[in-house]
Amino acid sequence: MASGTEGSSSTAHRHTNRLAKEKSPYLLQHAHNPVDWYPWGQDAFDKAKNEDKPIFLSVGYSTCHWCHVMERESFEDEDIGIFLSENFVCVKVDREERPDVDKVYMTFVQATSGGGGWPMSVWLTPDLKPFIGGTYFPPRDQRGRPGLKTVLTRILDQWKNNRPALETNGDRILEALKKGTSIAANPGESPPFAPDVAKGCFKQLAHSYEEEYGGFRDAPKFPTPVNLMFLMTYWSVNSATTEGVEALQMALHTLRMMALGGIHDHIAKGFHRYSTDSFWHVPHFEKMLYDQSQLAVAYITAFQVSGERFYADVAKDILLYVSRDLSDKSGGFYSAEDADSVPPSGGPEKREGAFCVWTASELRRLLPDVVEGATGSATQADVFMHHYGVKEQGNVAQEQDPHGELQGQNVLIVRYSVELTAARFGLDVEKVNELLASARAKMAEVRKSRPCPHLDTKMLASWNGLMLSAYARVGAVLGDKALLERAVQAGNFLKEHLWDAEQQTILRSCYRGDQMEVQQISPPISGFLDDYAFVISGLLDLYEATLQTEWLQWAEELQLRQDVMFWDDQGGGYFCSNPNDSTVLLQLKEDQDGAEPSANSVSASNLLRLSHYTGRQEWLHKSQQLLAAFADRLTKVPIALPEMTRALLAQHYTLRQIVICGERDAPETTSLLSVVHSIFLPHKVLMLIDGDAECFLCQRLPVLASMSQKGGAATAYVCQDFTCSLPVTDPQELRRLLLDVNMEKPTE
Repeated sequence: MASGTEGSSSTAHRHTNRLAKEKSPYLLQHAHNPVDWYPWGQDAFDKAKNEDKPIFLSVGYSTCHWCHVMERESFEDEDIGIFLSENFVCVKVDREERPDVDKVYMTFVQATSGGGGWPMSVWLTPDLKPFIGGTYFPPRDQRGRPGLKTVLTRILDQWKNNRPALETNGDRILEALKKGTSIAANPGESPPFAPDVAKGCFKQLAHSYEEEYGGFRDAPKFPTPVNLMFLMTYWSVNSATTEGVEALQMALHTLRMMALGGIHDHIAKGFHRYSTDSFWHVPHFEKMLYDQSQLAVAYITAFQVSGERFYADVAKDILLYVSRDLSDKSGGFYSAEDADSVPPSGGPEKREGAFCVWTASELRRLLPDVVEGATGSATQADVFMHHYGVKEQGNVAQEQDPHGELQGQNVLIVRYSVELTAARFGLDVEKVNELLASARAKMAEVRKSRPCPHLDTKMLASWNGLMLSAYARVGAVLGDKALLERAVQAGNFLKEHLWDAEQQTILRSCYRGDQMEVQQISPPISGFLDDYAFVISGLLDLYEATLQTEWLQWAEELQLRQDVMFWDDQGGGYFCSNPNDSTVLLQLKEDQDGAEPSANSVSASNLLRLSHYTGRQEWLHKSQQLLAAFADRLTKVPIALPEMTRALLAQHYTLRQIVICGERDAPETTSLLSVVHSIFLPHKVLMLIDGDAECFLCQRLPVLASMSQKGGAATAYVCQDFTCSLPVTDPQELRRLLLDVNMEKPTE
């Protein structure tokens, strides 16, 4: 539904710089600035050294609202463009292409200015050391805040007249950052005690929990799926305690209120980036792939633990949106959809949310039919507007609309249950559901005719790995063959387009070309830690969903490669980027599960799961070393690492092996697998043995040879360290066994 990559039109431009040769949608957005931009690379570094000029590094991403603002105000300004080009080597970086570069300089900006964000503006010496940094700058001085032109003039003056002090200060800060960001285990250190860390994480989340609308802290309010997955995992091992019940209630209430709120796109489906208010109503309208993937998993997990179809429907809706609007025909997934677009009424300026919002008069024209049997001769518009909180004057408060872009507009939010709406208009519930569904379908058709927001068609290995997990897990829980086929298609895409078999390297990104073909840049960007970790996790989920061992084999291969490229032999854990890259000045280990989980958190789980699938004890030890390296952070601020805390719990409770013996597609095998997938079992690995003694798993785990079908029927074994329960063939018996196992606690 969104429009494709900018920069491919044949419109004549006054200026064209070397970014026109790039594939990143963000870099292409700047290809016609009057700025002599370089992409990050040796050409820029050589120019800076040869001409002895400072580097101006500008970092952002294609769906970043304030990046658009700074481009429009400053980088399209002829005077500023000339000043930048004459006095600096100007470098543009797409933070989604080069998270390694972004992390290093964002760490500097946060340390020196107390804040961070995008666009990020940093000034570097020719040897890439930062000496001044900030974020958005207006073009000219305003309200006591220096404009970009003033900042550039001052920096140039300091560079010419006070350079030694600038460089010394930059060196000092960089050394402090190297020490301050170091994460390592002490020799012989063990991971912290999981129940204590988990309890601390729960208490910190409970303290920041907002009871009325769910979520954590006040506005702006982010979905934070990592928090919600932790809470449901905490419940699974504490379900008999009041704290466990409270954790589950916090997660389910948050997920429900988000789904009812304006952060959820009720017409096109999917979720916007965050809510600007505390009740999930007015969002920042950008849609990111990583949010869709993690939220789909959170909602299907909520369905597993609650049995409420509401949550499963939201999970399916998210994947419907991704399949329709963020999917490439190759099987890959696009990165994001912008918040800004041209209003339906036209005009030169894009506006935030223009694609998604509605006036009351629009809805009255679109939904004019009187509803038979409704009180007061109500129309379909009356019913819809009541249910979704639509007001004649618009429903966006002035404080949520500082730029006046949403004046008179309505952001849909479910204000009443279907039952209350039905009672209000004297209708039955089924009739109201039909009316609302019909209205949404008509509105979806209208949306198709509106100017679309920009679509970032870059395809990233890491986010595609997250999305692979979502399709595999939702498809497995619902037994939905179409979703599982889409998951396999995504796995094939990753192997075909983002895996260099010759170099044994994951590639960071690929791109949609003008003819809808998949393109690559030369040389391609090698994958980072999150690319490996998220793809491996996705492949393990895909194996459990399809039980096709090729995915398990590739996951093992990738983990071996990840260990070679990123493992820290001295301190334990993984570096975010290849430590051999001399252009990356800080070797960082991400210590926060934020909008995306930390790749170390995901790796801790991957290593544990793979150790059970392959029998490689060194991976169990690596997982423990990794958790020990983060022990200080886990103990003091567990709320910063809820996903890693989940991995720590998995270590503590140990993974159960669920082994199904039977033909993969036989009905009785499917019945047993359906039971396994229907229950939230965070501490398990699932295996299928189909009688082939030469199979991947049998070769690595000789103990499996002793397991077989009983009486010719598909048979399940539930084991811990391959000490197994009595085999069962009845699905209900298996359900009872799994529920009993799920309630067991380890001896402490």
